[in-house]
Amino acid sequence: MDIFLIMAEERIRQSIQNGDFENLPGEGKPLKLDDLSGVPEDLRMGYKILKNAGMVPEEVQLKKDMLKLEDLLACCIDEQERTSVQSKLTEKEIRFNQLMEKRKMRSTGAFGMYRERLLRKFR
Repeated sequence: MDIFLIMAEERIRQSIQNGDFENLPGEGKPLKLDDLSGVPEDLRMGYKILKNAGMVPEEVQLKKDMLKLEDLLACCIDEQERTSVQSKLTEKEIRFNQLMEKRKMRSTGAFGMYRERLLRKFR
């Protein structure tokens, strides 16, 4: 073991003895870990950095936008506004479908599972 690891272990032991880790929020509950099992190990850190910065894949952003527009469409009273929102929704749907085709994601077995997980997150 190197000196830094030994020092870290000693600090942890001291904190446990002092009771610094008692009564913390979430104590006794499982950690919520990001499921990046489908992402190659060498790309996981990059995905985490992008996620923490609020960046999402384009298809996820499109899906978010589509759901917002669908909610807005359901609330529209004015016919002109309704037509405008419907036009924007159609554009987003076309872009989403083009993106899926370009990435050939629809033809993979994993796409169905991925799609369902995306839809569950936004509902």
